[in-house]
Order: sequence, then structure tokens, then C-alpha cells
Amino acid sequence: MTNNKIKLLIEKAYSAQQHSHSPYSGFKVGAALESDSGDIFSGCNVESAAFPLGQCAEATAIGNMVTHGGKRISHIVIASPNDEFCFPCGGCRQKIAEFAPDETPVTMVTKSGATHDTTIGELLPNAFRAHDLGK
Repeated sequence: MTNNKIKLLIEKAYSAQQHSHSPYSGFKVGAALESDSGDIFSGCNVESAAFPLGQCAEATAIGNMVTHGGKRISHIVIASPNDEFCFPCGGCRQKIAEFAPDETPVTMVTKSGATHDTTIGELLPNAFRAHDLGK
């Protein structure tokens, strides 16, 4: 992936972050992903007064991709609202793994622009996938 494409993903994640509905935690997260077709989809976290019903930014971005016919993530970026890296929660790691092979890059970016690169395989080794169900 080119530096320009990563910069664009970071910009889209920051932009989505601005629309976060996080009145309870105040923790605004944005995510942007590139699908295997080269399209970019973004999302933010959406909290609910009934806390378990909220949705993470990664899930929103994945839902946007799927809504538009995307089936595979080629790279995902997660924007933190502060200067700590915001790693995806366990549920989001599983959601990413549903649409991405182990080598798929995952980039975390802080408010000040520092980045940390890893892969979904490193974040979720031995992920449970469709082939585990015989699919």
C-alpha cells in the first residue's frame, strides 16, 4: 500500500471520528478501511444509553463496506481520540478477521499522528473463521 493511500485512510478515519456519538464515554473513535476493490469506507463509534447496544467504529466501517457489496478488507486504520494507540476490542478483532486474512495490515493512529502497524493475525492469532465451520 502506498503512503498516499495510508494517509488517505488516516484522513478518513479522523473525519469519521468527528461524527462519533459518544455522549457517555466522550471517547471518540474513527476507523477507515480499504476493501479489496480499492474502495474506502469509514465509520465512528455510536454509543447508546443502553451500553451493550453501542457499536465500535470498526464495526461501523465494516458494515458500510458490506452494505456497498464489499467482502474483503485489505487495510484498516483506527484513530484514537488521544495520544495512546486505540487497539480494536476483542469483538472488533473477530469482525475484522471475518473479512481479512491474517496478513491484513491494521494501523492505529493517535491524535498527534503517531502510528503503530500490525496485522490482524498478530492481534487475533488462531482466529475463528468460516473454514472452522466447514464453509
